[in-house]
Amino acid sequence: MNGAVPALRIENLVKRYGDFTAVDGISFVVPEGQFFGLLGPNGAGKTTTINAIVGLAKITGGSIALFGHDVVRDWRAARGTVGLAPQEYNFDRYLNIRDVLIFQAGYYGLRGPAVAKRADLLLERFDLTSKAKLVYTKLSGGMKRRLTLARALIHQPRLVILDEPTAGVDVELRLELWSMLRELNTNGTTIILTTHYLEEAEELCDRIGIIHAGKLVALETTKKLIGEGSLQDIFLELTRR
Repeated sequence: MNGAVPALRIENLVKRYGDFTAVDGISFVVPEGQFFGLLGPNGAGKTTTINAIVGLAKITGGSIALFGHDVVRDWRAARGTVGLAPQEYNFDRYLNIRDVLIFQAGYYGLRGPAVAKRADLLLERFDLTSKAKLVYTKLSGGMKRRLTLARALIHQPRLVILDEPTAGVDVELRLELWSMLRELNTNGTTIILTTHYLEEAEELCDRIGIIHAGKLVALETTKKLIGEGSLQDIFLELTRR
């Protein structure tokens, strides 16, 4: 990967809300094709960092680039490279789930028969074809999780960000989602995952960054963190009351 443009480069990122600093000068790089974990307790700055990456939060200081595209100066090209699967469900309750996918593609200037075909392929891939004409409120929690991931993939992004994708789901669905994410990553998609589940980070991630109080306090390969016992120590320290 020497000389290659990384999927994500963050340099001295700062995000303030009034007098409160949510993200305090963090820097890290995610190479293309990597499965990267972003860990930390609630309120650490994980979701704020994600929102800055995808353009949902205005950067106070520093810079972010997606595949070499600055997210502020070259925002249109940057946003076309990334798909976000948020923790909260924010689907249009008046659209059936097939139209949710087609409507999402329109944000990226995609339309026509090719988009409809991709929506159908994603519904099939995530075992949602039989529910295509339903609104999302008629889906089970597990189906909503799968729809969230399908929507993030509709424009074929090179990077997918998942904000606690298995929060609140049962063990069977968690394992199913793990399998889907491994397949996605094996096929070349870069993935950034936030999670509160230590086992999930160990199982899926090549490399891990840990944020605490807006600062990056650890950045290392998962293998090294586990081998040193550091991952468990850091995780316990950050979640201690």
